[in-house]
Amino acid sequence: APSNIKNFKLGKYGRLRLNYLKTNKKAEYMILQMENKLQKHLMDIDITATERVNAIIKELAKKENVTEELKANNQLELNNIKNRAEEIVLKELIHD
Repeated sequence: APSNIKNFKLGKYGRLRLNYLKTNKKAEYMILQMENKLQKHLMDIDITATERVNAIIKELAKKENVTEELKANNQLELNNIKNRAEEIVLKELIHD
């Protein structure tokens, strides 16, 4: 994890979280901003969500026998697993 918040490039999940806060949790968004905690919050969510998505993908791939060899010729199956992993993480971390 990057120790310097200023150099951290916000990824997909951090941006989704930011968008969610602005749209659905205006008060929480304002408080985080006023207390200067918004960037750290978004960075933490981004890192945690990325790790969690990868862990779930591994878990599902293993459970459903999607192996490395299969990955090459079965992009569809892998995309399906990735989408399901992201759905779980959106519920757990982003839209919370």
